[in-house]
Amino acid sequence: MADKKSPEPSDKVTKFEQAGEEQPMGLLAEFWLFIREEKKWWLTPIVLVLLLAGAAIFLSGTGAAPFIYTLF
Repeated sequence: MADKKSPEPSDKVTKFEQAGEEQPMGLLAEFWLFIREEKKWWLTPIVLVLLLAGAAIFLSGTGAAPFIYTLF
């Protein structure tokens, strides 16, 4: 029987290992990359409307509430 060498770790770093050592992207950066790469530009207005609605809900609990209510 031939002696089989056990696989030795190579000095060459794989793409997988490099990706594991990188800093994770933020949510907005990852979302922008997704929109740009996948050509999903139709998601942009939906996200903007959701962000504006969230800001209105947040501001309705503050002193800006009377000004927010006049918009509706």
